[in-house]
Amino acid sequence: MIQVILMALKFLSRGSMKGEKVGLANNLRANMSASAIFRILMRFLQFIMGIVVIGLYAQDLRRAHKAGVKYDSKWMYATVVGTLASFWAIVCMLPLVKAWFLFGVDFVMFIMYVAAFGIFGKMYIKEDPEGNSGIQRMKNAVWVLLTNMFLWAITFVYGSVIFWKYWKGKATPAQHDV
Repeated sequence: MIQVILMALKFLSRGSMKGEKVGLANNLRANMSASAIFRILMRFLQFIMGIVVIGLYAQDLRRAHKAGVKYDSKWMYATVVGTLASFWAIVCMLPLVKAWFLFGVDFVMFIMYVAAFGIFGKMYIKEDPEGNSGIQRMKNAVWVLLTNMFLWAITFVYGSVIFWKYWKGKATPAQHDV
């Protein structure tokens, strides 16, 4: 009886039987490196913040649509940037995508957020909301754009460093799955 319990505990601690093929959970656990955790965390934050940008700017577009007013191109630009950022973040979260190889896309997203921050920062940073919740929302949205800008800068720099190391032969792709 004790021998059976000991065998069961040994089996549970190993997570598989001898000769058994590695299961998905064991494979994920074995491949979950610090760079993989970093990649998933950064891309998840980029995805969430892209959705936040869409929510902050698209509501004004919806309001303009309901009023029958022409869309403002600045708000459309911010919404498109948030959409592209969210889409690219999801693509980069996929396990087979080596996003560090496509670090140029991260740079393009960074530049797009720089432009959006410049546009809306110039309009709203110095603006006094005077109790206007719409202006206060746009002031807050500017800081969301700044946060996104930094998130995309981080992944761009990280991806370019990994690419450079790989290109120079100092690392193998298996060491960096970002």
